[in-house]
Amino acid sequence: MDYIILAIALIAIVIGADNLVVGSASIARRFGISDFVIGAIIVGIGTSLPELIVSSIGAFEGKVDVAIGNVVGSNIFNILGILGLTALIFPVAVKRENIRFELPFCIVLSIFTTLLAFNFFNGNPITIDRIDGLILLAIFAAFIYISFQRDKKNATVENIEEQKPQRIGISLLRTLGGLVVLITGCEFFVDSAVSIATQWGVNEAFISITLIACGTSLPELAASVAAATKRNTDLALGNIVGSNIFNLAFILGVASQISTLAGGGITLVDYATMIGAAIILLICALNKKISRFEGAVMFTLFVAYNLYLVSTQTI
Repeated sequence: MDYIILAIALIAIVIGADNLVVGSASIARRFGISDFVIGAIIVGIGTSLPELIVSSIGAFEGKVDVAIGNVVGSNIFNILGILGLTALIFPVAVKRENIRFELPFCIVLSIFTTLLAFNFFNGNPITIDRIDGLILLAIFAAFIYISFQRDKKNATVENIEEQKPQRIGISLLRTLGGLVVLITGCEFFVDSAVSIATQWGVNEAFISITLIACGTSLPELAASVAAATKRNTDLALGNIVGSNIFNLAFILGVASQISTLAGGGITLVDYATMIGAAIILLICALNKKISRFEGAVMFTLFVAYNLYLVSTQTI
């Protein structure tokens, strides 16, 4: 039964993501917002809601490995897995302003969060406490503000599906309906995947950084692939970068207000892989395009990382 639910949930995720991408982009276009910012802010946050729900519940129930592992694993999957696969479908163009701000911001935030997690600044045991969380939330607020201010100066309007935005009522219906279907499908997917993994005797930390992380990132995967097939790689890239920043700054910030995150099951190797993925993304983007070859390399690295986790099961 779990396998049937898994398949149905996956179909729901794909349908929901397609409607979310088209509907939200149509609404945002009416206000002259660029496709990258649509992806980073609107679609990025929308598709990251499952991570927020899972990490918040994990913190509330004291399952900090789930709360942290979900975020770290999702960020790795977003860049190496999703963006790698997206580039294989259609090369991802990268604008100069994204290379100058959003991508370096993602790298610095990844490093800063890792330093917070290992308490580089105060020497306490490995935790992300409430003060750390407030700092992360402030960073997220600053990112949102700066993104919109920069977009006012560099706004470019590109098509996803059509030359003119849809009627606002249809756009709202597709956006909200797509998001509901997306999150519902994701919830059923994660529950069935965890149930299957538990039957196999896999431990909680491993499940959180692999199955749950990938499961809650399915909306990003579906949205990015949907955008790529419409040749809107700006939105696809923005979705990934925005989701990663939202995961680190907002989700960990919120989860740490619920409970101090003292996750020992997520290792330095996992954090280092997350940082390395962000650096690889910037390096690939320097040519202003992520090619199919680079996408293949990124996806291969994602597979290699997961093979490492399976072989060690040290988390």
